[in-house]
Amino acid sequence: MTKAKVIMPLPCTDFDPSEAAIPWKIVSDAGYDVIFATPDGSVASGDAMMLSGEGLDPWGWIPGIKKFRFIGLFLRANKQARSDYQEMLEDKNFNAPISYLALTVEDYVGLILPGGHAEGIKVYLESEQLQKFVVDFFENTDQYGKHRPIAAICHGVIIPARSISSLSNRSVLYGRKTTALTWKLEQTAWNLTKYFARFWDPDYYRTYMEKAGDPSGYMSVEHEVTRSLESPEDFVDVPPEDANYKLKTSGTSRDSMDDNRAAWVVADGNYISARWPGDAHTLALTFLEKLKPS
Repeated sequence: MTKAKVIMPLPCTDFDPSEAAIPWKIVSDAGYDVIFATPDGSVASGDAMMLSGEGLDPWGWIPGIKKFRFIGLFLRANKQARSDYQEMLEDKNFNAPISYLALTVEDYVGLILPGGHAEGIKVYLESEQLQKFVVDFFENTDQYGKHRPIAAICHGVIIPARSISSLSNRSVLYGRKTTALTWKLEQTAWNLTKYFARFWDPDYYRTYMEKAGDPSGYMSVEHEVTRSLESPEDFVDVPPEDANYKLKTSGTSRDSMDDNRAAWVVADGNYISARWPGDAHTLALTFLEKLKPS
């Protein structure tokens, strides 16, 4: 029996290992065929620094010594994500991606958009071909008249934010509720490496930097996504009254298959969004629920 296909576009390099591998593992184990796409159809590779943690300490620029990690051990992908990533590297679909040009909405029952912040992610975030595909995914229904589920996490939310509908001349997120990497989380990681760790490359955690005259955080993920929405209130962060507010916003606690207390996921119809790798299990499990026939 042919498996239903879910599509996961990636850049050629620098995707976040946790945000791709954890959803891949969960969705694959549920019986779906996860297909990968890259800009040119070449096999992708994740952000090596997020896997090893090497280069995230103050001595990370010194050959040999950089293998001794402290800050890097806290910032890299956790054990479960690294295990899922290594398994994903052996997957036949991962090793035979298609190109963005070959993407056709009708071939897939769902779409997952992982994130990543290093330089190589830009070709993914800025691809007009991928944005066109995302518009089609939002606007078209399946043979039953149902909108296919779409999941985006962290910087991956920038893609639908930049995907402009020809019908409305607005982002496909206009009128929807969403979350994404918050400026607080992005700024905390940026400051940590800028002042205490990766001082020779202080902007590693900032994909896009502000220009002269821009307000603080103007080019952050949260602020760019918010500018695409109908109202600033449509960007949904963890409310202070949430019972697990500190756990969800600490930037140090991550979810797992059986514990979603640290996660923050926002669902609006068929569209699901999350902030960072610490939400990846809950995002994927919510996506699975949306995939089930109604």
